[in-house]
Amino acid sequence: MMQRKVIARGHTLVEFVIAIALGLVVTAGAVSLYTTQRSVFERAGDAMRIREAGLTALTLMGQQLQMAGFVPADVAGFNNPPPLFGCSGGRPTGADDSVACEALPSPSDGIVVRYVGDNVSTWPSATGQSTDCLGQAVTNSSAALGGQGVLVVNRYFARVSASTGEPELYCEGNGKAGSAQPLVEGVERVRFKYWLAGGLTAIDAAVVTAGQWAKIVAVDLCVLVRGAPQGRRVRYVDCDGVSALGADMRARQAFWRRVALRNHAEDSL
Repeated sequence: MMQRKVIARGHTLVEFVIAIALGLVVTAGAVSLYTTQRSVFERAGDAMRIREAGLTALTLMGQQLQMAGFVPADVAGFNNPPPLFGCSGGRPTGADDSVACEALPSPSDGIVVRYVGDNVSTWPSATGQSTDCLGQAVTNSSAALGGQGVLVVNRYFARVSASTGEPELYCEGNGKAGSAQPLVEGVERVRFKYWLAGGLTAIDAAVVTAGQWAKIVAVDLCVLVRGAPQGRRVRYVDCDGVSALGADMRARQAFWRRVALRNHAEDSL
């Protein structure tokens, strides 16, 4: 009886090389897909953070602008300063009733918002006092108002934080003078334009005269928000409507809002 010989055959070198090549192709495809998906996820997350920061900044400043010039009904005869004062390319400094402008390295504007606060128009402090934009109790002018309210003065501007190196929206309230605190991170620029009663177009703070601040009826507000580094240059439209290409590999987006001064009453200011 004849026995059949079993011949064992191994893989040839060519087959081995082909298998390795196919494995590398599959691995490279998986890594590429993962990298692409991660990049898309990071950009989407950055865009969401930019949008959240922009809308938050617009909401915070918009609420205060709507309060400009407010005087409670039970406060009569208070001759307060104009509800607004602005700086072009600078931040407001100085006393509350005689504000000046200090230039900033960036072309970011600043604004001062004034109104009479009480326990209804502002959140009361732990001691029942009116508060500023930072939640600080405001105690000035109570004598002039018969104890019924106080003059609240809030100043907004954007600058780079000395501690984090990131641009931020700041507010300085008169509850504690000189204590500006960051509100929203990523706000690189704030831009304000003002509408005069009967005006045909919005104008910069630099061309508003001292006597015209009491005649402002609306404000065009824009914030430019900067995101995290993305490893690529991103084109954006700035607050002046100019298309630009970022040189620092960061995405940017501008957000606009027009706010009417609902407490505008020219004869009483």
